[in-house]
Amino acid sequence: MCGRYAVTTDPAKLAAEIDAVNEVPVPLDGTAGIPGSPGPNYNVAPTTTVMTVVTRHDHDNPDDDPRLRVRAMRWGLVPAWAKEVGKGPLLFNARAETAGEKSSFRASVTSRRCLIPMDGWYEWKKGPPDSKGKPTKVPFFMSPVDGTRLFVAGLWSVWHDRTKEASPPLLSCSILTTDAVGDLRQVHDRMPLIMPYDNWDAWLDPDHRAPDTLFAPPSAGVAAAITIREVSPLVNRVANNSPDLVNPV
Repeated sequence: MCGRYAVTTDPAKLAAEIDAVNEVPVPLDGTAGIPGSPGPNYNVAPTTTVMTVVTRHDHDNPDDDPRLRVRAMRWGLVPAWAKEVGKGPLLFNARAETAGEKSSFRASVTSRRCLIPMDGWYEWKKGPPDSKGKPTKVPFFMSPVDGTRLFVAGLWSVWHDRTKEASPPLLSCSILTTDAVGDLRQVHDRMPLIMPYDNWDAWLDPDHRAPDTLFAPPSAGVAAAITIREVSPLVNRVANNSPDLVNPV
């Protein structure tokens, strides 16, 4: 599972780093009433507008080679066939093993795959009872040992409000999860599906389905490059948003 993460770069900088076209509005103020994420966000939660990376053909020149593009999307996939936003389950995660079998994700698995950049993600494990005997959860932050950025696999969709002719399309996404690997299993049995750079072309290819091997859990080497640290319970409250959230306790 991945229900909270941190990202501190901005769309323009990210686009420059990966040689992509930046298609994110300035400022990133959301679409269709979705709250935006204008700056560093240390407590990204579902329904937030987030950055994603896709590879798509140019709309006006569909025969040109596809290019990397940075786009803003709602975190919480809304299937194209949904009647309205917010009435169904909040699809912020999808299981990599079974996404292709689910009606909500099947079309996205075929031709709408993306990457979600992040500094790291949060997960909780069972802690000792509190003074009143109630169970507690201890938050942990998982991030690259070398301080670089992670790119995790995702699926995306385009939804149109059929009740409003002129309404803009809503882009939304879901993070793929897989079985946790290595020491990450000590925190949770699931983890985001990390996508190494060497697999980007095949994963983002808009014209072909990605190989089944890319839906498998990451290698032990990828997992070993992730550090795990306990962090402050301040992250439990979505309203809290500061660098203190990722500092070790």
